[in-house]
Amino acid sequence: MTDATPEAGETGPKVALFVTCLVDFFRPTVGFATVKLLEQAGCRVEVPRGQTCCGQPAYNSGDREDTKAIARQVIAAFDGYDYVVVPSGSCAGMLRKHYPALFKDDPELAGPAATLGERTYELVSFLTDVMKVQALPGSFAGSVTYHDSCSGLRELKVKEQPRALLRGLTDLRLLEMKEPEVCCGFGGTFCVKYPEISNQMVDTKAEDIEKTGADLLLAGDLGCLLNMAGKLKRRGAKTETRHVAEVLAGMTGGPAIGEGKD
Repeated sequence: MTDATPEAGETGPKVALFVTCLVDFFRPTVGFATVKLLEQAGCRVEVPRGQTCCGQPAYNSGDREDTKAIARQVIAAFDGYDYVVVPSGSCAGMLRKHYPALFKDDPELAGPAATLGERTYELVSFLTDVMKVQALPGSFAGSVTYHDSCSGLRELKVKEQPRALLRGLTDLRLLEMKEPEVCCGFGGTFCVKYPEISNQMVDTKAEDIEKTGADLLLAGDLGCLLNMAGKLKRRGAKTETRHVAEVLAGMTGGPAIGEGKD
């Protein structure tokens, strides 16, 4: 990743990409796909080097002081941008919903945290709700099913936006699960605290995915995708797994998640 994308236009909104830890360490292609989609929409994209984890692991473990220390650095790193875009509903929800609550009684940071929250969007929500993208110039020859990740769906109301863009791709068939909104059992630290319950939840999810007969499972959160990809592989399922940004950007030339070197 670089600080800026000089090939971007000069008049569009100035957008900072929040890369997320899982994208950075496990699936950098999602970051590059996100940049491509944002630039296609006319944005000037930068990737601030000062960014870190959003603080979810500490927050979900009840460690408010370390969460605040991380959040202070994130707030400073993303100051001055028109928008902050995140290819993850859970990390976007952290910045948009939980940072303002963390600092609501802090006279110095209550304002900056609230402002950052108002400027932060999950990727597909930003493309459709803010940039008013109605269709993308791509295709995908195959069938897909879409999992609604909990934070994106319940905190940010991301539901129809990815489906609308997917339906616009030539040759793509969207096959819905019976219960696409049911949690996959990942839930950040939930899968660590309650592994047996988590394993049963993702097994049930994998069964629902397989019943669709779709070639490819998509979602907007890498945590969920890594969890489901692992379970599908252990079950011997043929369904591959990708982040929705990769399909929307037409960047599916490399291996799917868990299918060899990325």
